[in-house]
Amino acid sequence: MVMCKLRTCIVLLLALVHQCTSLYFHMWETDVKCFVEEVPDETMISGKYKVEVYNDKTESFVMKQGVGMHVEVKDPDKNQVLSKYYAYEGQFVFTTHTPGEHYICLSPNSTRWFSGGNRLRVHLNIDVGEHANDYKQIQAKEKLSELQLRVRQLVEQVDQITKEQNYQRIREERFRFTSESTNQRVLWWAVAQTCILLIVGYWQMRHLKGFFEAKKLV
Repeated sequence: MVMCKLRTCIVLLLALVHQCTSLYFHMWETDVKCFVEEVPDETMISGKYKVEVYNDKTESFVMKQGVGMHVEVKDPDKNQVLSKYYAYEGQFVFTTHTPGEHYICLSPNSTRWFSGGNRLRVHLNIDVGEHANDYKQIQAKEKLSELQLRVRQLVEQVDQITKEQNYQRIREERFRFTSESTNQRVLWWAVAQTCILLIVGYWQMRHLKGFFEAKKLV
């Protein structure tokens, strides 16, 4: 009972921590940067980004039109979920249909192939689950009161936590299956080694017996 409660608390904590990722990173025009989001199925992921180009004169990063971004997303089975070109600032949204690790790759739409090109700084914010929803827009569109909006947020949070728990069960089943398969292979390998040793020992005994009989030592 205590372990069950502990596991539930861990899942809840992971679900809350996993909802949002905000960072920035540097790259060149010819680089490709990939990120991995491990999420359950039927989960919406939203990413907002902004590209800044390094200016040698001001020695700072500034926004510049003409430098866009190509976003490609693949599911755990390496199937393409999203592949689209965006401007220097934009947002991409997709919904997962397979639980597991999803690969989000960003690459500038540069025509340079050999030189590194300009140095870029990319601001990236990834929201997962109910955090990917724009509740202000939903409230205005559906004309919801503050209480109705809050209830909807809570319902979607509970739904997301349920998906996380189901995904953790799937991961646990996969780990148990892998462990059982590994143990079974180790057992059969030990049996095979024993059989090989018995066969080699029997062959050696027959060989030595034939040798002694040929030499008339027995």
